[in-house]
Amino acid sequence: MAVGLKFPTSLLPIQGIRLATACANIYAKTRTDLTLIEIAEDSNTSAVFTRNLFCAAPVQIAKQNLDANMPLYCLINAGNANAGTGEQGLLNASETCHALANLADCKKNEVLPFSTGVIGEVLPVDKINTTLPELLKNLSADSWLDAAKAIMTTDTIPKAVSNQVSIDGLTITITGIAKGSGMIRPDMATMLAYIATDANISKALTDKILLKAVNRSFNRITVDGDTSTNDSCVLIATGKAKNSCIINEDSAEYALLEEALINTCCELAQAIIRDGEGATKFLTIEVSGGREQEECLAIAYRIAESPLVKTAFTASDPNWGRILAAIGNSGIHDLEISKVNVFLDDVCIVENGERAASYTEERGKKVMLQDEITLQVILDRGECKEKIWTTDLSHQYITINAEYRS
Repeated sequence: MAVGLKFPTSLLPIQGIRLATACANIYAKTRTDLTLIEIAEDSNTSAVFTRNLFCAAPVQIAKQNLDANMPLYCLINAGNANAGTGEQGLLNASETCHALANLADCKKNEVLPFSTGVIGEVLPVDKINTTLPELLKNLSADSWLDAAKAIMTTDTIPKAVSNQVSIDGLTITITGIAKGSGMIRPDMATMLAYIATDANISKALTDKILLKAVNRSFNRITVDGDTSTNDSCVLIATGKAKNSCIINEDSAEYALLEEALINTCCELAQAIIRDGEGATKFLTIEVSGGREQEECLAIAYRIAESPLVKTAFTASDPNWGRILAAIGNSGIHDLEISKVNVFLDDVCIVENGERAASYTEERGKKVMLQDEITLQVILDRGECKEKIWTTDLSHQYITINAEYRS
C-alpha cells in the first residue's frame, strides 16, 4: 500500500505532446503495456540514463539516437527490460524503432526506445510492431494518465503530476509521469520518467536544468540500493507556450522554470518512494553540518540502505544504536562522534554522540509509529547539508521480489 500517495486524477495536456497506450500482450495477463509519446517538431529533448555499466539495449540505442537527432517519438514497453540480451537485444530495440519510423514517416534515429521489466528475456518484437498502428491511430493530448498506468511494473499506483508557472505573463505548463517501485537507486528504479513542458527554452538549458533537477530528486532516492539497467529520465520542451526563448541561465525566467521543474521531479521521485515495494514508511533522511556534500550523502545513504535500520522502522522500534552504527560505518574516517546529534522528527535521541538526557523510549516509539518520519543527523563540522528519501524494509518487499517472475 502506497504511503500517503493518492491516485492522480487530473493531468494537464502539453501543447506539442500526444500519447497513446495499447496492450501488446507482453505480460501474461491482459493490460496496457506499450506506450507511444509523440513530440512536436522543433522541440528540445534532453535525457539522462542509468550509470549501471550493464545498461540495457534500449538505453544504448536511445543514447545513440539522441546524439544523432532530436526525437519525434518515445516508444516504451513494460514487462520486458531487454537487458542482458547481447547483440540480439540491440538489434531488437533498433528494429522496433525502424518499424515505427516506417509507419510514422520519420527517421529511425528520431525514435527513442525504452523498456522496463524482467531482465534477460528476448524482446517480443513482433508483438510490439504489430501494435504500433493502433498506437499511432489513438494518439491524444489527454492520455498522460493512461501512459502513467501503462509503464508500471510492480508499482501499485501510477505516478503523475502537473504544475504551472507564469513566465512573460504566460502560463507555462509542466506534466510528468514516472514508474518505479523497486531496484531503486537511480544514480543518473527500475525507474523511467518523462517530463514535458510547453516552455520555450534552449537545448543547452534543457540539458542543464534536467541535470540539476535529477540530482535534486531522482538521484536522492533509494528503496534497496540497487541501480537498474534501464533507468532513464527524459525532459521535453515543446516551445508551444510562445514565451521569449529562455537562453540565459541567470535570468528570472530561467529561475522560475528551473524551480517548477525541480519541484515536479521531486514530487515524482517522492511518489516512487511512497510506492516503494512493500513500503509501510516514507522516510526523509537529512544530514547537515558536513564539510562537503559527498560525506553528507555517504552518511544518508548508509543509513537509508542499512537493512537493520530499515527493519527497525518497519517494526516501529526506536533502536537508535543501529542508526549510530550506520553513521560510524559510512566511511568518514575523521568524523568526531562526540559532536554528532540525531533527531527523530523533533525528538533528540542522540546528543553529542550518546543517548540524549531528555530521550525516553516512549517518545521515540511515538515517532516511530508514524507513517512519515524525518531522521536528522547533525555533524557539526561544516556548512553542507543533503536530503534523501527512502522506505523501510518489510516482509512484503521480500515476497514481491521472491515471486517477481512467478
